[in-house]
Amino acid sequence: MWILRQALEIYQFVVLAYILSTWVAPGSHHPIVQILKKAVEPVLAPLRRVIPPIGGFDLSSLILLLGLQFLGRFI
Repeated sequence: MWILRQALEIYQFVVLAYILSTWVAPGSHHPIVQILKKAVEPVLAPLRRVIPPIGGFDLSSLILLLGLQFLGRFI
């Protein structure tokens, strides 16, 4: 359980880093940004289909972070 919880915390940091990189340098082709994108997009894509952008803001990443927080506390 400890290992799973640590993995969730690391993934939360990956998601947060991806969110910040999209704010700072949207559309960047930097290798680190591409690695973050490959790690996060498979999880965000289904959320984006369910949760549409509201007022131009993509809330799917926020929902993902909240879900990871909940899952971490549940474990």
